[in-house]
Amino acid sequence: MKSSNQLVKTITKGIQEKKGQDIIIADLSDIDGAIANYFVICQGNSPAQVEAISESVGVTVHKDLKEKPINVVGLGLNQWVAIDFADVLVHVFLPETRAFYDLENLWEDAKLTKIPNID
Repeated sequence: MKSSNQLVKTITKGIQEKKGQDIIIADLSDIDGAIANYFVICQGNSPAQVEAISESVGVTVHKDLKEKPINVVGLGLNQWVAIDFADVLVHVFLPETRAFYDLENLWEDAKLTKIPNID
């Protein structure tokens, strides 16, 4: 089993390959009852980009770490795709859907790390 940190780095790489924006890593490992150790949250500017980012995450993690997600929800609609790697949950949003659900502030005790956008 790969470390959560290694998985988060690989997921981030997959997001950046498709120009995913405003990546936030929420460390939930110290929060009792959290459903994962980490959330990786990002956005794409169109449903097509949300889908491309989601596919890139799956391909990159499989290629680099030989792991597959347990579940993927939201493909097809591409407003909010959730990719479940057990310890790490990836959320790929459209900007307006992300603002509505505001996951970054839902877990207010989480340590948030912002990853600079790649232009």
